[in-house]
Amino acid sequence: MWNIARKEWKLLLKEKGAFFWLLALPIAFIVLFGTIFDSAGGSSLKLSYIDLDRTDASRAFIQAVADAGGYKMVEADEAALEDKIQRIRDGKETALLVIPKAFGQEIASAEGGQTAVTVYRDAADAAAVGPLLAILDNLANGYRDSRVKSALQATGLSGPQQEQVLAAPFRIDDRPENALHNNGITQYVPGYTVMFVFFVIISMIRRFIGDKESGMIARMRSTTIKPISYLAGIWLAYLAVALVQCAVLLSFGHWAYGMQLGDVAAVALLVFALALCGTGIGLALSMLVRSENQGVAFTQLITMGGAVLGGLWFPIDLMPSTMQTIGHFTPQFWAQKAFQDILVRGMHTGDILASLLVLAAVALAGLALALFRFKAFMRTATG
Repeated sequence: MWNIARKEWKLLLKEKGAFFWLLALPIAFIVLFGTIFDSAGGSSLKLSYIDLDRTDASRAFIQAVADAGGYKMVEADEAALEDKIQRIRDGKETALLVIPKAFGQEIASAEGGQTAVTVYRDAADAAAVGPLLAILDNLANGYRDSRVKSALQATGLSGPQQEQVLAAPFRIDDRPENALHNNGITQYVPGYTVMFVFFVIISMIRRFIGDKESGMIARMRSTTIKPISYLAGIWLAYLAVALVQCAVLLSFGHWAYGMQLGDVAAVALLVFALALCGTGIGLALSMLVRSENQGVAFTQLITMGGAVLGGLWFPIDLMPSTMQTIGHFTPQFWAQKAFQDILVRGMHTGDILASLLVLAAVALAGLALALFRFKAFMRTATG
């Protein structure tokens, strides 16, 4: 068994494609999304505006918008209004803010006058413009409160009395629970680690099919190697590969992006259960499929389908309830849930027992199916 495992490791070291699928590609995905999140956190969105008032009040308003939303304000001339609107219609720009004439005069008026700040926006990109509209609404409420405060002051109310009148009837007491290090990295690093563990199935199928077609398994019958030792040796080899793969990817997330690993012992136990699960499914598929192409097709279905339904690419809470229910039947969901419990919520081994049991059950089911089908596989290999 150990000799077969060592032989398999030597062959894998010679296969550049295996390194690409198991290490280079997942690291590339992690770098891509890590760069996106780093850039999103440190860059400013551009917002074009036209100031028709050009007073201290309008300039203060523009600065307030920039400060509240982190926007980089880009001024445009009044003559460019139609061109800007057309660019929005063509999808080349997202929004344009227009401050009207007499803006400062109207907001300073004690007679309750009202002006209109116009937002031209791309209706197809509501997600990008939504925060801007919320900021403008908050600023409008702030200006309204200032006007009300001036009116109350004119009635002779003291400062504390004015504050009491203007106070909201309730306040928001925000108390986040069980979230120690929640960000995009804690979603994508474990997500792609889980996803690419299942790509080891392709390498396993190729090895079994290749050994069968080359006649190696048939020749093995004339040696002292027991068939079950061959099966166990291949499984052991790829179990070690999956363990190394997880260790490399999680370590990369830790050192490159500062991802906190939490309880390392719990992570190690989870990685072992995940590797057992992936290789267990790999053994079962290797005994069932009749060709490499068929095996690759099934692997893609399991890997990609499980990635979507299991919440590896984005939080599963964003999916419809029916899809969330289906996702609970995938091992990827339980692996990702356990990683999130450890990395984000600071949980330990005792808190992820359900996930560990599910992964172990899937692994045992795969091993049992592989053993059940092994004799039939050997018969087809020996003709």
